[in-house]
Amino acid sequence: MSTPQAPNVTPSSPVSVPRAVRLLAWLNLVGNIAIIGTGGAVRLTASGLGCPTWPTCTDASWVPTSDLSGHSLIEFANRMMSPLLAVLALALVIVVWRLAHPIIGARALSGIILGGIVAQAVLGGVTVLTGLNAIIVGAHFIASAVLVGIAAALVATVERTRRPYPNSSTLPRWVPAISHTMSGALAVTLVLGVFTTGSGPHSGDDTVIRDSHLWQVFVEIHAIAAYLLVGTVAVLVFAAWRWRVAGPFRAAATALLGGIAVEIALGISQARLGIPGSLVAAHMILAGILITLAVWTMLACRPAAHPSSGTGM
Repeated sequence: MSTPQAPNVTPSSPVSVPRAVRLLAWLNLVGNIAIIGTGGAVRLTASGLGCPTWPTCTDASWVPTSDLSGHSLIEFANRMMSPLLAVLALALVIVVWRLAHPIIGARALSGIILGGIVAQAVLGGVTVLTGLNAIIVGAHFIASAVLVGIAAALVATVERTRRPYPNSSTLPRWVPAISHTMSGALAVTLVLGVFTTGSGPHSGDDTVIRDSHLWQVFVEIHAIAAYLLVGTVAVLVFAAWRWRVAGPFRAAATALLGGIAVEIALGISQARLGIPGSLVAAHMILAGILITLAVWTMLACRPAAHPSSGTGM
């Protein structure tokens, strides 16, 4: 039986991309993954209220004072990530808008990253002012996950403009659809992971106690979602090898499948070893990396768009 194929699409030609654009795109991606790690450190060390108010650390000081504990230093260090990321995002917006030949989508993506970082900083303040409300804390992580995905899309856009991907038009039409299903499954898994962590012992402060029974329920549902995610990614890996699509699609899909396997192993180990903070931290950071790989996989199985001819967006 013949396999339906997408129409043949000629890949776009390489376009020179300034080094500053590439560097800042990558730094924004790495920075937004890193803040997941620093935010996790705040939560895992019970430092969520180390600075008891916002935007100042205390009612009388913008920075931690000598009478505060080490928790305040951890929380304050995490707060300082936001201005650093904002500077990187602003620099990216400036260099992208100054390009003589605009990269399709780059202006919008860089602007969203900058706006998202500002909104994320405010949301972080709300988590403190609400006493680490579980829903707000969860939204704080999800916002970081979204920013990682957007930054990953920008990196892929820049790199694909600079060096077009191998032609993916040999893939059946259903493969891009499966990639969208995969991204949806990943989103559900991440949200359930947020609820799982939020209902567990690592609430962000020793005075905030969660429901252990509810945690067990979320653990089981989260695991089911993760296994469904594995199934969709496995189909994409099969397609990449079956239809011999080399390059970023095959590499990203294969790495994503391997990363999810490691993530599942970390999740199982957490549950069996009493949820040690080190494993939870690794689980959170790896989630950011998996978001990146998922976005790259989804974008790489599409035919390349032609670069901008020099007009704006």
